[in-house]
Amino acid sequence: MTRLLRARHLLSEQGWLEDRQLRIVNGVIKAIEPIPAGIPARDAELLCPAFIDVHVHGGAGVDVMDEAPDTLDRLAMHKAREGVGAWLPTTVTAPLSDITRTLARIARRCQSGGPGAMVLGGYLEGPYFTPQNRGAHAPELFRELDIAELDALIAASQNTLRVVALAPEKPGAIEALRHLKQRGVRVMLGHSAAGYAQTVAMFDAGADGLVHCFNGMTGLHHREPGMVGAGLSDARPWLELIADGHHVHPVAMRLCCGWAPARLVLVTDAMRAAGMPDGGYTLCGQPVEMRDGVVRTAAGGLAGSTLTMDAAVRNMVTLAGVSPEEAIAMATRHPARLLGIDDRLGSLTPGKYANAIALDNALRLQQTWIAGVAQLR
Repeated sequence: MTRLLRARHLLSEQGWLEDRQLRIVNGVIKAIEPIPAGIPARDAELLCPAFIDVHVHGGAGVDVMDEAPDTLDRLAMHKAREGVGAWLPTTVTAPLSDITRTLARIARRCQSGGPGAMVLGGYLEGPYFTPQNRGAHAPELFRELDIAELDALIAASQNTLRVVALAPEKPGAIEALRHLKQRGVRVMLGHSAAGYAQTVAMFDAGADGLVHCFNGMTGLHHREPGMVGAGLSDARPWLELIADGHHVHPVAMRLCCGWAPARLVLVTDAMRAAGMPDGGYTLCGQPVEMRDGVVRTAAGGLAGSTLTMDAAVRNMVTLAGVSPEEAIAMATRHPARLLGIDDRLGSLTPGKYANAIALDNALRLQQTWIAGVAQLR
């Protein structure tokens, strides 16, 4: 099956190309070609790679941890409506049996496929954290790191577990990190009271980055640079960033762009209230309240977000001052590189999946294609 997508401006790895078309065969990009003369119709003003959201808890009223059989399908369709072509369903701290069942459901969805954005695997956020900087996670459910337990979770995921988040100061953290890396799992650091030296030691051992940088970790101080200082000053780690203007102040967003523009990975950290009206919801089993799109716990702490990836990209341009192509890379090429899937996703390049989006000149989403198939808006 062959189809063409035509654009006035197409974002390639080399930059913007004028009046180009994607030739798509069986869901894969076959070629990028000049549009033949005499064809005025265009599918997009700006044709860009579809976004990749590596950190998603929920949206559209459902949560990744929900047992309902259509949960992941509903979330995948919800994510496609914000320009996401691929994503990682993300767990929360919960009883181990609940986490195990969720990873098994994610594995089945990976293998079976389905509507909406591609499910790339699972992201384990918790229970290997410490109480300080816990966010909305339930500290009574935190667990110690255990190699056999980690192997059991990987087995439950049928080797689809892509990321494990943990706190650097947990006993056995470096041993667990090295074991996970040997199993092909990325390791992110967060929800922790670790200092600068502990964090750098984890980067030395192979840790891949920071979970939602600035949030759930020790901040930058002039005498103790903390986890944030380690992440910004070290050239190796990827830095997740929730670019909604609430989780991270625009000045801090610009600081990230000044220190680590090539290492930022935009994430939504979205929870079930995303795309829903203000009101009461739950996260990590506890009640939370959304007002004016911002979700907080009863104690007033932020509890996930209602951010969309297309809004995150626009915010990086308007609040952090980066170029549109830089912001789009933070939501496409960078997450693909973090996950090691940039051979098949993350840019409009021959040989990769035809996951693409149409944006207008204000970077507002017009349409999403996944493997060359248009998604319902």
